[in-house]
Amino acid sequence: MKNTGLLYENLFMAFASIGLVKKDCLGVDIGSSIIKIVQLSRIGERIRLEAYGEIRAEAIYEKPFRTLEKNTILFQTIDVARAISGIIDEAKMTSKKAVFSIPDFSTFYTTFQLPPMSAQELPQAVRFQARQQIPLPLSEVSLDWSVIQGKPDDYQGSGIKVLLVAVPNEIINQYQEIARLVNLDLCALEAEVFGFLRSISPIKGQVAIIDIGAQSTTCSIIDKGVLKLSRSFGPAANEIIQVLSKALQIDFKEAQALNEKYGLLPNDKPGMENAREITLTIIDSILREINKTIQGFSLTEGKSPESVILAGGAALTPGLKEYFSEKLGKKTEIANPFQNIFYPPILENTLIKLAPSYVIAIGSAIRGLE
Repeated sequence: MKNTGLLYENLFMAFASIGLVKKDCLGVDIGSSIIKIVQLSRIGERIRLEAYGEIRAEAIYEKPFRTLEKNTILFQTIDVARAISGIIDEAKMTSKKAVFSIPDFSTFYTTFQLPPMSAQELPQAVRFQARQQIPLPLSEVSLDWSVIQGKPDDYQGSGIKVLLVAVPNEIINQYQEIARLVNLDLCALEAEVFGFLRSISPIKGQVAIIDIGAQSTTCSIIDKGVLKLSRSFGPAANEIIQVLSKALQIDFKEAQALNEKYGLLPNDKPGMENAREITLTIIDSILREINKTIQGFSLTEGKSPESVILAGGAALTPGLKEYFSEKLGKKTEIANPFQNIFYPPILENTLIKLAPSYVIAIGSAIRGLE
C-alpha cells in the first residue's frame, strides 16, 4: 500500500514551492436585516466560490441585527453569533479564517492636504490633523490612513493629500467578541467601501459607487482605483418599503414583494396604480443626496464621475438602473462581484440575482486571500 500521507506531503511541498498552496477565507457582512457570508478559496491567481449563505434577522430574532442610534451601532451580539454559526453549519463552510466588514455609516472618513514633508514626519502630521478632524477623542477610535495624491519626500510637488479613516473602538470590540463566540480567527476588519472596491476592481476613471442598504445609502467616489470620498445618508431601502406599506395600506412583506416585482415599472393592478409615484418620492430623495456628493467632489477636484455602479439589495429594483442613468446623466451598471470568480455553471442564474447584495462579503473574503 502506498503511503498516502507522504504523497500528500510531497504534493503540498511541490505546490508550495511554486506558490500554489490553497488558501481560504470567509467574508462576513453583517447588515441591519441580513447577514451574508461567503467562503472563497485561492490557488495561484484562481479564486473559487466554495460556499455562500445568508439569514434574515426576522428568521431568528424580533429585532434587527444592528440598529442606528446616535450615529453608532448596537449589536445583538449573541444573536449575531448564533446566526453566523447557523449559516456556517448550513452551508458546510470549513474555513476558520474570516474578514468582517465594518458598516460605512459607523466609519468616519475625511481627506486633508499636507505640505511637502518626509516619510518620517508624515505619521505625526496625520495624527495631529486627526485630532482636528475627528469628532471623538483619539483614545476612543482606531485610525487608518493612506496617501491618495502626491508622495512623501517630494519637496518639489504641491504637497500630500491623505485619506483618513476612523472607527470607534467600541465597534471593533463588538466584532472581536462575535468572532470569539463563533470560534473564528478574525484576521482583519475593514470598512465596507474597501471591500466593495476590491470586489469589482479594476475600476478605471472616475466612478460613483452607490450602495443602497436597508437602513442607509452610501455614495463613494473612486478616482483611478483610489477612494476619494465616501458619504452615508438616509433614506434607504427600508424607507421605500415603509412608505409603500403605509400609503397603500398593506403590510411590510406585501409592500416588499410589490417593490421587488414592479419597482419603478407601471403597475395597473387595482389599488396599486400609484405605487411607482410613491416609490419615486424616496428614490428622488436618494438621488438628491447623491447629487450633493457628486457636486462636492466636482467642486474640489474639478472633475465629475463618468459612470455609476449600483449595489445593495435594492440595486435590482425593476427600472432603477435606467432611472438613475436618466436622472444622473451617466452610464449606470449593476455590480457583479462574481464575474472574476469561478463557480459551478448551475449557479449562474442564482448568482446573477444575488450579485449586488454580495459585493461586500466577496470583497472581504478576497482581502483574506491576499
